[in-house]
Amino acid sequence: MQVILMERIVNLGGLGDVVKVRDGYARNFLIPQGKAKRATPENLAEFERRRADLEKAQADALAAAQARGAKLDGTTVQLTRKAGVDGRLFGSVTTIDICEALAAQGHEVERSMIRLPQGPLKTVGDYHIDVALHSDVVVHINVSVLGEQ
Repeated sequence: MQVILMERIVNLGGLGDVVKVRDGYARNFLIPQGKAKRATPENLAEFERRRADLEKAQADALAAAQARGAKLDGTTVQLTRKAGVDGRLFGSVTTIDICEALAAQGHEVERSMIRLPQGPLKTVGDYHIDVALHSDVVVHINVSVLGEQ
């Protein structure tokens, strides 16, 4: 299915690009989320009329994400969990835990923004975690997992 992207989507395209995607991806995710519209002549004409407004909104969102990223970059979060003598946690530290710790420090971050490529943290130690505030703004935070017995 051909769609017009209404915002920049990582690994797919930028604002205004007409791309071919699978039908299910378009119907179930892109169109309901407002990230894309079907590429019909009427929708193309409407997009061209609204292009300046959409580009301004996208630039404002990028500027806001960069401002939040400047405050968040390099932040250290300490989490204490029960651990065994070998440093392995009873349980794990997930994106929910990191999100709550950042909220306690005054940073509003959604769970989906936190990137844990190896999955939840299961041992005591210091970790460098990426937080994707925007498709173009990725900041790094430090998560220190401390063990208690």
